[in-house]
Amino acid sequence: MSSDLDQYNDNHMESDDMDMPSNMQNNSHNQAEKRAHHNALERKRRDHIKGSFNDLRDVIPVLKGEKASRAHILKSATDYIQSLKSKTQQHQKLIDDLKRQNAILELQTRLLDRVKETSLYAQSHEKKTVKNEPEIQTTRNLLN
Repeated sequence: MSSDLDQYNDNHMESDDMDMPSNMQNNSHNQAEKRAHHNALERKRRDHIKGSFNDLRDVIPVLKGEKASRAHILKSATDYIQSLKSKTQQHQKLIDDLKRQNAILELQTRLLDRVKETSLYAQSHEKKTVKNEPEIQTTRNLLN
């Protein structure tokens, strides 16, 4: 009986020993796949960041096409954004000034139109008065 137990244990031990390297191989293979996948994702992330920095560099006029460090690109981008903000504020002030000038000119135009209407009215009455004066004079002459 003891030999049956020994034989059983020997068979099981051999089976476990054989499975152990296989499990370890599978485990290390899985770890290698995970590591390779992680490395590929990390490389993709770094490439995306690098591409984004290159795109940013190319929209900054002073850096367009030049080689520059990431820190220099960020500094130049910050300076460029500040200059654009300043120009935008200046342009907005100019637009506001032009709107005020336009409103003044529109008011002046309306006033001139009123003056013209009033002048035309006065002129038309003057003409009637001028036309009527000889008639009035003739009538006076006849009465005298």
